[in-house]
Amino acid sequence: MTTPGRREALRELLRAAELDALLITDLVNVRYLSGFSGSNAALVVHAEDTIGDERRTRLATDGRYTEQAASEVPDLGRVIERSCDRALVTAAGHDGVRRLGFESGHVTVDAHAALGEVADGVTLVRAPGLPQRLRAVKDDTEIELLRAACTSADAALADLIDTGGLRPGRTERQVAFELEQRMREHGAQGPSFDTIVAAGAHSAIPHHQPTDAVLAQGDLVKMDFGALRDGYHSDMTRTVVLGRAADWQRELYELVARAQAAGREALGVGVELSAVDGAARTVIADAGRGPEFPHGLGHGVGLEIHEAPALAATGAGTLSAGMAVTVEPGVYLAGRGGVRIEDTLVVRPEGAELLTLTGKELRELV
Repeated sequence: MTTPGRREALRELLRAAELDALLITDLVNVRYLSGFSGSNAALVVHAEDTIGDERRTRLATDGRYTEQAASEVPDLGRVIERSCDRALVTAAGHDGVRRLGFESGHVTVDAHAALGEVADGVTLVRAPGLPQRLRAVKDDTEIELLRAACTSADAALADLIDTGGLRPGRTERQVAFELEQRMREHGAQGPSFDTIVAAGAHSAIPHHQPTDAVLAQGDLVKMDFGALRDGYHSDMTRTVVLGRAADWQRELYELVARAQAAGREALGVGVELSAVDGAARTVIADAGRGPEFPHGLGHGVGLEIHEAPALAATGAGTLSAGMAVTVEPGVYLAGRGGVRIEDTLVVRPEGAELLTLTGKELRELV
């Protein structure tokens, strides 16, 4: 779907909410709806505009981005003003807007007060999460960008292993740095988030940050990482063993692998989000390890590394075709080690399409 098509879909939500327009200040949503990727911007989408006539739908940014805005958003009127949100509220009032929605989950109390100062005749109405509802379902262009990001991450890990980058004597930080560099070599603009490399007992910490801890023979090494390609993120976790796996490590890995397979297989159009979490969680709970799986099963991924939907016991709603999600169960034994296995997938009518293609068999690096 093109950015004009996304704005048209948003207009349906605005009319249903009885809003004349929506002020968008979350830069991720600005990019999704307009294509603009600068660091200061706001967008107003008028409910009664159309794809062929968007005279009241405008992008605002400051003078640093005049040329970039003209290049990235040639199809909308542009306002060059440092206080982007205030400028658009003023313009909305001149355009006859009376009920102006705003992203209440993103606007601070002080910013709301500042908007009120220029909202002459305009009522500001809380309207959280409307663009996010559209973003939860990816179009074909977005899926191809996600696929490219996943390909960069897959290739980086393959290079790291093939060249001996995972070996005793290296530090967690060294491995994380090399993994990020290799993702760049394979087309990424950078990592999706701070890479997690956790060795030995550190692998039992779900979101451990790399340290100067030295990898040792016999360690479980957990790597959670992703690549950023043209604004879209990938997310993958693989856990390996340096040397031959001990019996307890193999048992733990096989348990998590079974849970991850159950979660993947549960993905389908119309399936409750909580049911997907439950499919994987039951496998772990039945093995007596329920308390050692302390986080949700997964999350949406796209322009943000964490976005809707949430695959969790508390997740509300159902899956739709085109949603991109992670499935990432983990079991963590404090002081010993942990295993997490994670993929990025797209929900399809016929099942789930795997975007992260690195194998999930237990890798013993000897």
